[in-house]
Amino acid sequence: MLEEVELWLDQHSWSASERPLDSLRAAKSAAGASGTVSVVLPALNEEATVGSIVETIRRDLMTGDIPLVDELVVMDSGSTDGTSRVAAAAGARVVHRDDVLPRLPPAHGKGEVLWRSLFVTSGEIVCFIDADLREFKSQFVSGIVGPLLTDPGLRLVKAMYDRPIGEGAERGGRVTELVARPLLNLHWPRLAGFVQPLGGEYAARRSLLEQLPFPVGYGVELGMLVDTLELAGLDALAQVDVGVRRHRNQDGQALGRMAATIYHTAQSRLSRGNLVRPVLTQFDRGEDGSGFVPSVHEVTTEERPPMDTVPEYRAQQRRKAA
Repeated sequence: MLEEVELWLDQHSWSASERPLDSLRAAKSAAGASGTVSVVLPALNEEATVGSIVETIRRDLMTGDIPLVDELVVMDSGSTDGTSRVAAAAGARVVHRDDVLPRLPPAHGKGEVLWRSLFVTSGEIVCFIDADLREFKSQFVSGIVGPLLTDPGLRLVKAMYDRPIGEGAERGGRVTELVARPLLNLHWPRLAGFVQPLGGEYAARRSLLEQLPFPVGYGVELGMLVDTLELAGLDALAQVDVGVRRHRNQDGQALGRMAATIYHTAQSRLSRGNLVRPVLTQFDRGEDGSGFVPSVHEVTTEERPPMDTVPEYRAQQRRKAA
């Protein structure tokens, strides 16, 4: 198994610089309709960063005779700040989660808005980018879209990067190192070569995404890797080094809730059953500082079905094909 992972690393891991933008534009032109690209930014209260990301993508990737990106959508999952206003002013099409497939009551979580984004985008390649990135560079998009334009055998490409916390030597990715990486190495060792298995920057073919179930919460990235491995095989997966990722870091308790959700996603794929107790108890000191007070958080266990089983989506696709 180690030899297979090493071979995969050698043949399916690249740097963004290996595919210059001019070569990607040429590949996109040759691909025709199969090379259309939609970029989706899931956003919840990201007023401080979403505008700059949108502006960078529009400036670098949506201009010229052959724009690399055809549409740019910000999926607002219930922001209470100016996220929607800032994103629209920067030039993105803003779609509110609750306006998509309104017959289905919305669930809270990142995977939910990614799943719904398939209904409101049209690109045959869909690229997801987190909306909290700082010092964003357009190679986060072009780097992971590139292999899908140049290699028809690939189905999903993830970004890999350094994740510094602040200006010190400490690295981010604590849930990755303490939860996701051990789970993958123990249970899905063929995926052990992914540097950032939980990273929020990845691109995939629509034909793959519409066949996958989407955990509605933070388990979506791990679930997508495992399900793609089972559906398409290891050679359909790849990763690209895009440099350094700087973003807003969450506190320890938020990371604990994330870890529990990711563990449940893994457990459901191992057993295709439910955890006995899908809740997580955490502790804070009481207001007087004299003791610890427990708080119980539900672990998100719901998953959305493959999009190609949703009647509205199938009807929409039939209309497009007519």
